[in-house]
Parts: sequence; structure tokens; C-alpha cells
Amino acid sequence: MAVGTFDAWDAAVLVTILAVSALIGIYYRYTGGKQKTTQEYLMADQSMTTFPVSFSLMASFMSAITLMGVSKESYEFGTMFCVINIAYWVSTPIAAYIFLPVFYRMRVTSVYEYLERRFGQATRLSASLAFTIQMMLYMGIALYTPALALEAVTGIHRSTAIVVIGLVCTFYSTLGGLKAVLITDVFQSLLMFAAIYAVIFVSATKAGGFTAIWEVAVERGRVEFDDFSLDPTVRHTWWSLIIGGMVTYLSLYGVNQTQIQRLLSVRNLKSAQSALWWNLPILGLLSFSTIFSGLAIFYYYRDCDPLLEGRIKSRDQVMPLFAVDTMGECLYSIAPQVYLGRLMFVFLAGQYPGLCGLFVSGIFSASLSTISSAVTSLSAVTLEDYLKPLYQVIFRRTLIDSKSTLPTKIVALVFGLLCIGLAFGAGYLGGVLQASLTIFGVVGGPLLAIFTLGVCTTRTNQRGVLLGFLVSLIFSFWIAFGGPRPPMKTPLGFSTAGCGNATATALVAKALRLGAENNQGAGEPEPYFWLYRLSYMWPCVIGFLLAVSVGYGVSIVIAKFGWADNPQIYVDKYQRQLDYDLFAPVLARRWRRQEEQKVQSAQDETLTKLNQ
Repeated sequence: MAVGTFDAWDAAVLVTILAVSALIGIYYRYTGGKQKTTQEYLMADQSMTTFPVSFSLMASFMSAITLMGVSKESYEFGTMFCVINIAYWVSTPIAAYIFLPVFYRMRVTSVYEYLERRFGQATRLSASLAFTIQMMLYMGIALYTPALALEAVTGIHRSTAIVVIGLVCTFYSTLGGLKAVLITDVFQSLLMFAAIYAVIFVSATKAGGFTAIWEVAVERGRVEFDDFSLDPTVRHTWWSLIIGGMVTYLSLYGVNQTQIQRLLSVRNLKSAQSALWWNLPILGLLSFSTIFSGLAIFYYYRDCDPLLEGRIKSRDQVMPLFAVDTMGECLYSIAPQVYLGRLMFVFLAGQYPGLCGLFVSGIFSASLSTISSAVTSLSAVTLEDYLKPLYQVIFRRTLIDSKSTLPTKIVALVFGLLCIGLAFGAGYLGGVLQASLTIFGVVGGPLLAIFTLGVCTTRTNQRGVLLGFLVSLIFSFWIAFGGPRPPMKTPLGFSTAGCGNATATALVAKALRLGAENNQGAGEPEPYFWLYRLSYMWPCVIGFLLAVSVGYGVSIVIAKFGWADNPQIYVDKYQRQLDYDLFAPVLARRWRRQEEQKVQSAQDETLTKLNQ
């Protein structure tokens, strides 16, 4: 296959992104406090405003995989996924007024410091280790995906692309600290929107307007908002999207180190809460735009589905194929299997000068923001949860702030280089890539449960919480990776009536149908285990509920038998006065009033006896 060529406009757009990102890192290295303290390097001196933090909250977990996946979701399954935005609105008050005040009062650098104060060091290290593995797996994938794009577009080998992009991201993250990451996130967020709107407007131009796109989507059954089924095996329903979406959102925006670190970089709690609220419309706009981009792509392929035509191996490739077909011209001159294997990111500019470069830049921006977020958060966790305690044990003294900046920068550099190494390995993992993404969701539910038990209960203890966390992780991984699993069904139809080579297309479509029938079996469908048939939105919910139930129940039992206690939640040695800073404000106020009423009642009773 003759790979696409980048013209001057495309190259200028891509180089500009890398150059601007690097320059931002240099700027923040030599301005302000010059990143001489970890307070500035990891927490931006708590001097950031709401605007950049709001954009960064959105960009941190909107990777290239997310942009491509949501677009494919609406193309293949329709618009039902947009209901998840309701979960975002319902969950934001919980994150802003239940979890965030607790972290802000403690002024923690690592959110897992809270777990040590609330439960103990073992809980802190367990949760921190789970987060570290989770983020390391994900950032390698986030870098590998756009490297494929650059290889196919420019002819540069993916190894070169991984090294260049990884080094640029590592450079500005290591040099400029959190301030540089936050500002580049704003810049990269705008490019992410530009990439999505490039797809939408190109399709709308060919359709003659947005109305035609919507009408075809309605006509072909792509518009759906009313699936209220109680069946948990249905892919997307109101219940799975809202409940599952709430757990996912809170695990990311309520207790995740990456997001809390950004929220604590603003001046005060009110500004942090405002940043969370302003993140909502930004996140919602990107969500609805990406979903509509899937409908726009469907309009273009409404009468000739490229999978049935045999042009792609998976509908995950439909968005980049659309860029190939509409933003330029492409030549195919090698065997079909090579074409299929290389099609995932093939872009070429011809009809719209520079537009292809803008699209690729948006894909890169989504990944750059994710990787830089991972590097800064992992640096903070490594310093606070591993290096400082280890230094205390070895040298019998505390590692002061002025001496911890250089080690933190070295750690950031190491994680950046490690990300590059993981990206190289990702190319050989095959199906494990999807498994890694599943891990990212599976770990979130149990982690959210630990923090929920911490801020909302007084009776849970370290032994009970750790047992619940472990049981939940094992069970969640079993649900996520156990098998055999039924093949994913596509309820919405696709057409090949408009394909040019009708005979060949019919043969390919027939082969795909026969393959699906062989997978499902010739006779009665295989009786798959019920848990393996659950929608992918439910494992995180099950993990959360299991960790809460086991953690709370076991804590009560072992406390009753005297096998565990909770002295750390009290401020006095008699264990009568709660440390209210460890708990959600709404609950802390209630418990404080109850305590004051008890004290007042005791005083009144004492006075009554004295007067008798």
C-alpha cells in the first residue's frame, strides 16, 4: 500500500502542536517559582484558576481510544450511550460536596495519604499500588494508538513516532510540572474538539446539512433514548448507563489521584468545586459531539457498510476510514491483508488542505493529555507513598520539600520513558490491549468503595476494608476476564445496496454471517454463564457494592470480637471525640450536632442532680 503523504499544511499543524507543548514546558520551567519545590511542581502552588483546570479534568481521560470508541458506538449501536451524561450530572454534587472537601481540608498531595490517616498504612499502599498498575497499563496504550496514525499518514515508522511523541510529552511534563500540563491540556482540548468537528462538518457538507444526517439516523434506527429494560445483559439501558456511569464517573472524578491533584491546584475549595461544575458542560459537549460524529459517519456509509464491503476488519476503524475517504485520496496497491492490517489509521489530505493534519493532531492531543496526566499523578504518588516513607525508614528523618523536587522530576522522567517502553510492548499484546482497558474500569469500583467507606462510615476498620477490597478485585477480574463469553450482537442493521462491487460485497457479507453463525453454534445457543453475559457497564458496580458490603460487614464482625479497632479516627486517647475532618461534611456536621446534644444532655442531667 502506498501510504498517504503529509503536505506542508498537515505537517505544520502537527509540528505546531508538539512545538507549542514543548514551549509551554520551557516557559513554566523558567517563570514563577521555576519548579523548585514539589508544592509548585506537583500542585502548581495552588495558584491555578478554574478555567484551565476545568478543561484539564475533561482532557485527562479523553484519550484517542475514547474519541474513536464513542464515535464507533453511535455508528454501530445508536445514540443510547448519550444517556450516560445524566450520570455525570447526578454524580458531580457527590464528588464536589462529599469527597472533595475531605481531600481539600487535608491538603494532601497523594489522595492515598487520606487512607493512611483513616485506616492505616497497609490500606494506603494497597490502593496506591492498584492505581499505579492501572495507570501504567493505560498510558502505554494511549501512546501506541496515535503512533499508528503517524506511521500510516507520513510513512514514519511507528517506533520513531512513539519515541518522538513520548519524549515531547515527557519533556514538557518533567520540565514544567503540573502548571505546564494544565495549560497544554487546554490547548490540546481545543484540538480534540477540532478533530471531531472536522468529521462532522465534512459529512454535513456532503449531506447538504445536519438535518439530512439526523433524518437518515432516525430512518435507520440509530436514534434511541428510551431503553428502560431491567435486563442487565442488555448492552445499554437507562439503568446500566446511569448507575454504571455514576460509579465510573466517581471513581475518576471523586477519588482518582489524577483528577484530585488538578482540583487541589486551585486557590480554594469553592474554586475547586466550580472547576468540577464547569467541567460538566465541556465534557457533555465533547460527548454529544462525538456521538453525533458517529451518526455523521453513518450517513456517509449508510448504503455501503465498509465492514460488510470487506474494506476493514472491525468497525473500530470506521472513523479513520472516513477520514481517508472524505479528506483526501488514497491508493491501494498491495495485497488486501496488508491493506486491512494497516488501515486503522490511514489519512491523506487533498480535498481539504490541512484538514487531515488537524484530524491527526486532535487524535494526538487526546493521547498527549492522557499521558502527561498519568506522568504527573504517578510522580506524586511515587514521591508521597513510596519515596518519602522509604527515606524515613532508611535515614530516620523526613525528606524535606526543597530536597524532594529533583527526585520527583527524575521519577517523572522515568515514568515517561517507561510509557515509551510500554507503548513498544503494546504492539505485541494483541487482544491484551482490550484487557488492559478493562482493568482500568475494573479497579475503579473497588477503589471508590474504599474511599466511600472511609468518608461515610465510622465503624469500618483496616482489616475489614482490605478484605473487602481484595475479594472485590478478585471477583471483578473474574467477571471481566472469565469465559467463554457470547459474541457481541449488533441489533442495528447495515446495508450494502450502494456498494460498487455488489457481487464481491455480497460474498464478504455472506462470509461474515457464516462466521457469526459458526461462533454461535448451529443448534441451540450455548448456555453462557449469566455473569459472563452482563453488560460491560455492570462489573464496576458489582465490584463497588461487593467491596462496600464485605468491607463493612467484616469490619463490624471483627470489631465485635476485638480483633480490630479504630483509634486513628479519634482526636483523644479516650476515643470519644471523632476527627471530623476525615468524614464527609454533611455527615460530620450531623455527628457533631449529635455529640453536642449528648454533651448538653449530660450537663443538664448533672445540673438536675445537683439541684435536687
